[in-house]
Amino acid sequence: MTDHIAWVALCVFIFFFALVTVMGFFAARWKSGPVSEHLDEWGLGGRQFGTWITWFLVGGDFYTAYTVIAVPALVYAVGAYGFFALPYTIIVYPFVFAVMPVLWKKAHAAGHVTAADVVHAAYGSRALELVVALTGLVATMPYIALQLIGMEVVIKAMGLSGELPIIAAFVILALYTYSSGLRAPALIAFVKDIMIYIVVLTAVVVVPAKLGGYGAVFAAANDAFTAKGGATGLTLKPAQYLPYATLALGSALAAFMYPHTLTGIFASKSADTIRKNAILLPAYTLLLGLIALLGYMAYAAGIKVTSPNDVVPMLFKALFPEWFAGFAFSAIAIGALVPAAVMSIGAANLFTRNVWKSYVNPDISHAGEASVAKITSLVVKVGALAFILFLPTQYALDLQLLGGLLEQRAEAARLDLTRRCQLHLLCRLRRALAQHCGRSACDHRGWPGVTGQARRGGLSRRLHRSVWG
Repeated sequence: MTDHIAWVALCVFIFFFALVTVMGFFAARWKSGPVSEHLDEWGLGGRQFGTWITWFLVGGDFYTAYTVIAVPALVYAVGAYGFFALPYTIIVYPFVFAVMPVLWKKAHAAGHVTAADVVHAAYGSRALELVVALTGLVATMPYIALQLIGMEVVIKAMGLSGELPIIAAFVILALYTYSSGLRAPALIAFVKDIMIYIVVLTAVVVVPAKLGGYGAVFAAANDAFTAKGGATGLTLKPAQYLPYATLALGSALAAFMYPHTLTGIFASKSADTIRKNAILLPAYTLLLGLIALLGYMAYAAGIKVTSPNDVVPMLFKALFPEWFAGFAFSAIAIGALVPAAVMSIGAANLFTRNVWKSYVNPDISHAGEASVAKITSLVVKVGALAFILFLPTQYALDLQLLGGLLEQRAEAARLDLTRRCQLHLLCRLRRALAQHCGRSACDHRGWPGVTGQARRGGLSRRLHRSVWG
């Protein structure tokens, strides 16, 4: 895989990587604010991202480079079980629609930056705040390492060996994140997501056309799984039904409890922005399903790899011109930069607000918070890079899974907070309906001063204000 350098692919890769690097530094002036003077500006982009920016940012952060590598790799390795990512990214959005706008309102009104801030405000417990913060930090570190693994896979696919390329990419990421904060990944996400859409939509049309259609793709995959035996196959085995369902449900419950996904939520400019995104983000789930099919296509293309993670790069090298392979590799690598940046920012926000400010310097200024967060984001990236350089890849995978389990455990306090929010909504809804019914009764009895209000008021406006504030 590293016998020779694919120069055309490498040149295309360098061009797009340089493009997003310039965009990353330029982002400090985009939707400009005092980035170094307030944590809201550096860590949340000034809380001013609208529907489309939030859609690209959360989508780019949630559907990562490692997703593009790992989901087809899992499908290639075990078959249908690898599609668990689809139901979980469907289940999660009703939860986002119902709960996250309420959480955003509480955070926005009180100036909260992290989930731990919200938990402390709700329960008044520094210990619980610290547990939530440390859980987020532990869960995030190996997640960043996985993004670097995804980048490392495509760099090696172009024939580059050694650790220098991944270190160089890390340094660039660290510098523009330090300079521009959340604005950098938000701006780069536009390029990244458009490139990923182009790559995947091209692949799901061109690859089957070259291989004899989807019938041939599924037939080849079925033959491979039949020969492999065990728990693999195009459909789930009966013994896999319950594990598959619980894996999807558990992943959905933890997904928007990670610091990086909540960072995108808190950076939104309004609750309506979040609701619109809960409606629009499933478009990425459709894309994810198409990405997963690449695992089956690899069998039809006769791809043989020593590691399933190499399936997607080798598929593009085998079936596409070198320039398009370079375009695809750059899309995947840029797809690692966006989530890695947001993850490091989310972790930095947690450490700054819920460890440093709470236990080291309670009187720290807004500018001081921004400075601590910037330094912390660098330390987090160094730690993630250390995972790649000095530890086996499997450790990062295992620790990321452990982080997901910790997020689900720590979620108990946040789900209790969620129930409080839901009860609050139900109480406001009941009060709004009671007010309307009272007005209707007054109108029916002809009481003065009420009929005109009932005609003008419009239940919908009063109800909306009563429920959503």
